[in-house]
Amino acid sequence: MPQETIGIMFDSRMYRGIPAGRTGQESLTNYEQAAASHGLIPCFLRLEDIDFNTKTCIAYVKKEDGYVRQKMPLPTVIHNRALQLRRAEQHQVTTLLLQGIQVYNVRNRYRKDHIHDMLRQEPLLREHLPHAVRAKPESLTEMMEQYNDLIIKPCSGSIGHGIIRIFKQDGHWKLTRESRASRKGWATFRLTKGQLPSAILRRIFRYAHLIEERIPLIRYEGRPVDLRVSVQRGMDGLWGVTGLFAKAAPTHTFVTNIAQGGKVMTLGEVLGSDVNNFELAQLESRIRLVSLRIAKTLAASLPHLADLGLDLGIARDGQIYFIECNGRDQRYGFRKAGLMEQWRASYHEPMAYGRLLLEQNSRIPRQPQTYRKYPY
Repeated sequence: MPQETIGIMFDSRMYRGIPAGRTGQESLTNYEQAAASHGLIPCFLRLEDIDFNTKTCIAYVKKEDGYVRQKMPLPTVIHNRALQLRRAEQHQVTTLLLQGIQVYNVRNRYRKDHIHDMLRQEPLLREHLPHAVRAKPESLTEMMEQYNDLIIKPCSGSIGHGIIRIFKQDGHWKLTRESRASRKGWATFRLTKGQLPSAILRRIFRYAHLIEERIPLIRYEGRPVDLRVSVQRGMDGLWGVTGLFAKAAPTHTFVTNIAQGGKVMTLGEVLGSDVNNFELAQLESRIRLVSLRIAKTLAASLPHLADLGLDLGIARDGQIYFIECNGRDQRYGFRKAGLMEQWRASYHEPMAYGRLLLEQNSRIPRQPQTYRKYPY
């Protein structure tokens, strides 16, 4: 197998930490080992260091004495791990695609309402979607009449910031939100006349928000739990579930994000003695089926998709629900849960897919109709 170069695109902040090995939760070692197993040499680059006219770039490459920044030909295949949020950046990535550079996970931030709408088009997924509507005065009233527990979240938010919970307790509506005044960072208070404060109303109506029924999730030590499922394409180009772990919310809030202090563990640890090995395997099989169906549905509308982190919830009645989709999966949750094989595999599969694209030397393949299975 000939050695070829594969590009891994980082944000500037992460890129600047490469010489010292300070790249946050990204493991350069895992990238190096995964790429090497497929005869690839990874180079780490930024969008701003690409010369579109000469098809060259300035990138970091691992040498014997550390990472060296050098000018080199632009790799023909690039795995995107950066957030290109500005329109000019998105235009530059489009230019790369038009020049024949295969960028996979070309975009990794999508609005929550758009993802929800895409998934609702698939009849087999509708039972797995909580009732959700775009935040408007009339929709807020209707949802409060229909449900006693709601989540209001920014369509473009991340890691749990900006999420609000409103719920009815003892005949009164209450609100839980982030608060700088609270020592724990979150505060709950009663709503006057059952109405949200005017400042919150202005924000959720001015900036796109989604109002969603709150699913009664399974709990661990009284705390709500959801799952992170890594769904990726590998060497065969097919979608597969690389692994999954559970996240329990901190005692002082309802969000399970690791960045907000969520506890990470295996699904077996969450369920404990409530299920036996056979029942656990059956549940994991159902989770895998729903996850693959979500990936297939999204890939039908979102080009160059190859690497997803799905947040799924399991209701107390056993039903599986979609919560949200992450286009730049933070894989370190596997490491925190002690799932070292899955952690390394979450780097291996994208590099394997990059090798496939290099060998094909053509456009990214269409959404496949069958799926690989990844043991975990």
